[in-house]
Amino acid sequence: MIKAAVLGFGTVGSGVVELIDINRESIDRRLPEGIEVKYILDLRDFPDSPYKDRVVHDFNIILEDPEIKVICETMGGKEPAYTFSKKALEKGISVCTSNKELVAAHGPELLKIAAENHCSYLFEASVGGGIPIIRPMNVSLAPESITQIIGILNGTTNYMMTRMEHEEISFDEVLREAQSKGYAEKNPEADIEGHDACRKIAILSSLMCGKTVRYEDIPCEGISSISMTDVAYARSIGRAIKLLGISERDEKAGTFYVRTAPYMVPASHPLHGVEGVFNAVFVHGNLLDNVMFYGRGAGKFPTASAVVSDMVDCAMNIGQNIPVRWSDEVMELSDPGSKTGRFFVRVAASEKDKALDLFEGCKQAAPGCGPEDDFAFVTPPVAEAAFAELLKQFSDVRSSIRILG
Repeated sequence: MIKAAVLGFGTVGSGVVELIDINRESIDRRLPEGIEVKYILDLRDFPDSPYKDRVVHDFNIILEDPEIKVICETMGGKEPAYTFSKKALEKGISVCTSNKELVAAHGPELLKIAAENHCSYLFEASVGGGIPIIRPMNVSLAPESITQIIGILNGTTNYMMTRMEHEEISFDEVLREAQSKGYAEKNPEADIEGHDACRKIAILSSLMCGKTVRYEDIPCEGISSISMTDVAYARSIGRAIKLLGISERDEKAGTFYVRTAPYMVPASHPLHGVEGVFNAVFVHGNLLDNVMFYGRGAGKFPTASAVVSDMVDCAMNIGQNIPVRWSDEVMELSDPGSKTGRFFVRVAASEKDKALDLFEGCKQAAPGCGPEDDFAFVTPPVAEAAFAELLKQFSDVRSSIRILG
């Protein structure tokens, strides 16, 4: 029996322990010797839990036990998760994690330590919850030159935008609803301002290029400025607003364009139909063409399923390193201001003539859809920097949202 430890007994950590018991038969078919959680590290006690006898409060108990071969880190945050993960890897104990914040900040360092100590650092659950995307990128898509990734990477914001689209609920009301259902945290900033999705597209971009794409370098916008009026306009022109993480390879320049922002997605695009708490990652390879990975991007058992899959892989490769192509060399990102695209814009009706003059060839969007004092239009293709300068010439900009495609 392979002995393991779980760090953090919250939603995901408890799901890992329960899943190993519930799906023991399935796990044993792949790993005949089986896997058993010997320790659960947490600051709290759980007197009503059937696993209460496994709870410890001192990480060193786990670290010094020679039976422990795999550690599952589901604590969240950078510390003490980083320190604990590093110490375990230095002792040759493989670590699996769902912690996107830690992976985005220290992924290449921890991967290097794992390789040096003949163990593994795996993080399938850090992006997309239960959706298998890290392993396919690392293995199945390895022969491909991936040129583009577009992802709905945050279930909270996707749930909110779906509710706003179909139920015509205001942003503030749907946020309260998401919090009451447990989809959004009490402090929802990481979700609604795009930081969670930004970390995830940074991880995927890093795997895409094999170098480090720092999430701090990625332009990041959230959905907090999206109104029901914007949602209505999007619907009227056959689109839906989604918070997307986008990463594109610029072959000529040898750089990457990466951004997190709301986009109006056309009905013809596969991501348009991804609704509720579901996530999806759309990948374009130079020879494979398009593939999409879809599923529950969060939740106790979907995320735990991805973690346990990594744990089983590590248990099957004790004493060996499962390689992940991601170096600490920082990848140069292209100037976001040079990216050309189209935008949906709402300004005061009194500035209609200015809009038609500044954005030659722009098209009015869904006349009569919004307030009478609105003029909404879709720009022709324009560079981001030039668009920002043109927008400054309006005295009443009510919204501007990128158009996908």
